Amino acid sequence: MTQKIYIIIVTYNAMKWAERCFGSLRNSSVHVNCIVVDNGSSDGTQEYLNANFPEVHVIQSEQNLGFGKANNIGIETAYASGAEFFYLMNQDAWLYRDSIENLLTVYNSHPDKDEIGILSPMHIDGSEKKLDIFLDKYIATNFEHTRLISDLYFRDLKPYYELKFINAAHWLLPKSTVETVGGFNPYFFHYGEDAEYANRVTYHGKKTLLVPGSKVVHDGKQFLNKVDYSVYEDLGVEINIMNPNLDHSFQQEKKALTQSMVKTLLLRKFIDYKNLLQKYRKISKEEGRFKEILKQVTQKKPTFLNIQA
Repeated sequence: MTQKIYIIIVTYNAMKWAERCFGSLRNSSVHVNCIVVDNGSSDGTQEYLNANFPEVHVIQSEQNLGFGKANNIGIETAYASGAEFFYLMNQDAWLYRDSIENLLTVYNSHPDKDEIGILSPMHIDGSEKKLDIFLDKYIATNFEHTRLISDLYFRDLKPYYELKFINAAHWLLPKSTVETVGGFNPYFFHYGEDAEYANRVTYHGKKTLLVPGSKVVHDGKQFLNKVDYSVYEDLGVEINIMNPNLDHSFQQEKKALTQSMVKTLLLRKFIDYKNLLQKYRKISKEEGRFKEILKQVTQKKPTFLNIQA
């Protein structure tokens, strides 16, 4: 029986990757539908897709909604079309012929499908000769629990491994995840939304699984400090505060900030002190908003999505 899969791609000036990205969808051994939510591209992405990939459903936003909000629109559209799986994929990424097929094989053979929150393939970098550096990091972070590094070395790989987090460049979400966890938190514009989502997946008793038998490409920057925090605010504190798996998270983060401020003053690091004070004041003003978000995300429903589950 064919399973209805919708690939959702948020584009913003995607011409550099468009041919490889969307061409790979046509070559998939499993039929996929594709929804693009374009965040106001100015490089001709929309015109190129309409001319060369007419099967792609393009939803045009007149402004840049950010990664999470745009993905939510795609998820809502796919859900209304009867999607059984939602494959979230970056614009700077592409599939191999059997990428989706191998993910579905693991899903369909899993003894407890309800525990699957996110399925991820192995992310390979743009050279297609190495793992994406961030996947290296996620595997290493989980080394004690998974022993995946040892299994890679001894060529004794299991069908899947549970990791705490894998970035959302390639995520396969079963319908039950969308109905239980929901969509991305609109608090985040770009960066951090996938980490916050993964926390909610864990809270609702679901798992993030890495599937070694499936590989894909993510042509992203290959250095760990790729986020320019002069452009995008570091929201690590906010992610912790909104993590439903943590108790008294707001108080703990305020305490940690206070301790860091004292330390920076003693070391006469006044710029660092100023930045910490600014963060302390910001989260203090948003305490009510954080409480409301936590109330929302702890409920078993399609949070942040306009769908009827």
